[in-house]
Amino acid sequence: MANGFEISQFVGNLMSIWLQPQNILDIAIVAFVIYELLAVIRKTRAAQLAKGAIVVVAVYALAYILGLRTVMWVMNSVLQVGILALVVLFQPELRRALEQMGRTDKWASKLLRSRRMDPGLRAQWQNACLAICDAAEQLSDTNTGALIVLERNTNLSEIIRTGTPLNGDVNREMLGTIFYEGTPLHDGAVVVRDGMLKAAGCVLPLSDNLEIGKDMGTRHRAALGMSENSDAVVVVVSEETGIISLAKNGVLIRRLDRQNLFNLLQEELVPPEQQDTPKKSSFWRKKNEKGQR
Repeated sequence: MANGFEISQFVGNLMSIWLQPQNILDIAIVAFVIYELLAVIRKTRAAQLAKGAIVVVAVYALAYILGLRTVMWVMNSVLQVGILALVVLFQPELRRALEQMGRTDKWASKLLRSRRMDPGLRAQWQNACLAICDAAEQLSDTNTGALIVLERNTNLSEIIRTGTPLNGDVNREMLGTIFYEGTPLHDGAVVVRDGMLKAAGCVLPLSDNLEIGKDMGTRHRAALGMSENSDAVVVVVSEETGIISLAKNGVLIRRLDRQNLFNLLQEELVPPEQQDTPKKSSFWRKKNEKGQR
C-alpha cells in the first residue's frame, strides 16, 4: 500500500508540474541550453576536458557513497578551485560561445539591419562585389591564393588593426597586386567595409573545426575561423588548386564559379530592391492606372 501511495503521489506531482505552462517553459529552456552546450563541446577539443570533469565528479560521488573521508577531503579541495580552473581551461571555448550568443541570427539580423540602404552605399557594394568576382576569377586562373573578408554587422576593427590601412576603392587590379606572390601583403587577408578596401595583410583567427579536410590549408581555416567569430562573409581562393570558396556562419561553400560567387555576395551584402523602395498601396496603384487611361 505504501508503494502504491508513493507512486500515485509521484504521478500527481508530475502531473501538477506539467499542467503549469511556466514549468514546461522552464524545462524546455534548460534542455535547450544543455543541448547547445553539448553540441559546442562536441565539436571542439573541450570534449576531452569535459570527460575529465565528469570523471572527477564520478570519483567524488563514489567516495561519498563509500564514506572515503580522505578522498572526499581531497576532492573538496579540488572542487573549490574547480570552477576557476574550468574557466581558465575552457577560456577559448567560452569566448567563442559568448561571441556566438552575441551574434544575431538570420531573423534577428533582418530586424536589426536597416531595411533601406543608402543608394551610394548600394552602388559601392555592387561595384565591390563585381570587382571581387573578377579578381577571384583571375586569381583562380593563375592559382594565386587570396583571402577577402567582407564586413557586415559585426565590427572588425580589431582585425583591421592587425593589417596595413589602405582606405581605397575595391577593384580587380588592386586585389591582384595585393595577392601577387612576393608582395609584402599577399599572405594576409583583405578587409572590405561599406564597399571600400580598409586594410590588407590582416591576421584572422583560425578555426578549431576538426572536420576540415586535409586538402584545405591555413587560408581556409582562417576563413572558417573568421566566419565562426563574426557574421562576415569571406572569399577564399586556393593557392594549390585555384578553387574559389565562400565561408559564412562557419560553413564553407566550395567550387564556385564567377556567377555563383556573385549571386551569393549579392544575396548576403545587398538587400533586395523591394526593401529599399516601399511598395505603393493597391489604392494608389489603381488610381495611377486609371489616370493613365
